[in-house]
Amino acid sequence: MISQNRCEIEKIFRHPIKSVGSELINSVYLVAGSTMPGDRVWALAHEKTRTPEHRKHWLPCSSFLRGSIAPTLMAISAKFDGHTGILDLRHPKAKNFSFNPNDSRDLQKFLNWISPLCPVNGPAPASLYRVENRGSTDTEYPSISLLSLTSLHDLSEKLGTDLDPRRFRGNIWFTGGEPFEEFNWIDQEIEVGGVRLKVVERIERCNATKANPLTGKKDIDTLTALQANYGHKDFGIYCEVLTDGKVSCGDQLILSL
Repeated sequence: MISQNRCEIEKIFRHPIKSVGSELINSVYLVAGSTMPGDRVWALAHEKTRTPEHRKHWLPCSSFLRGSIAPTLMAISAKFDGHTGILDLRHPKAKNFSFNPNDSRDLQKFLNWISPLCPVNGPAPASLYRVENRGSTDTEYPSISLLSLTSLHDLSEKLGTDLDPRRFRGNIWFTGGEPFEEFNWIDQEIEVGGVRLKVVERIERCNATKANPLTGKKDIDTLTALQANYGHKDFGIYCEVLTDGKVSCGDQLILSL
C-alpha cells in the first residue's frame, strides 16, 4: 500500500531524444497504452545499428548511443516546441543548437553537433530512429517511469552527496512516503491526477547513472552504492498507462482500490 504520508508529484521530465537531453515540464496528458508524449520520440542510432528495412519497430536500448557508453550525452538539456517542431539542445562544452528532428535536411547538422560529444573510439552517430505511435523506452511494452525523490534522498544521504534526479532519466518524480516503498506497488494500480497506472516492474539501473548530468563525467558509482546499501541495483518503477488523463506537478498519488 501507499504510505499514509502524502505522496505527490514534484517533477515531470521528458526526453525528446533517448539519452540526448532532458526537459522539465509542469504537466503532461497521458494516453492509455502509450508512452509519454514527447518522450524518447527519437533515438540516436549509430553506424552498427541494425534497423528494419521496412516498418520501424521497437528496438532494445543496446541498439543506440546512450549514456552508459557515452556519458557526455548525460549533460545535454533539451527544450522541444511542439508547434514549430524545433528542438533546442544545450551542453556545457558545445554551442547551443536548434534543429527539426523530423527534417532530413537538418540531420547532418545535428550529427556534426553531437559527434564531438560521443566517444572517440566508439560507434559514430549515424541517424535518428523513430517508431510510429510510441517512444523508444527501455521496455518492449509502452511504459512510463515513476520514481521517488524520497528514495533518492535516502540514497544521497548514504553517499554523502546530493544526487541530481536527472541521473536516472525518469518521467514522473514524486515526494513523500518511505524510501523505496514504491517497490511494494508491483502489480497494483495507482491513481495520479486524472490517470490510472498499473505498476509493472522495478527498473534495473545501468552505468549511465554514474554520470553527472551537469558535467557529463562519471563521478559516483551509483550501482555499487545501491547494491551495498539495498542489496539490488534497482531504482524506480515502470508503469503502464490504463486511462487517458492529465498529470501535473502537485497531483497526489492514491492507491486504486
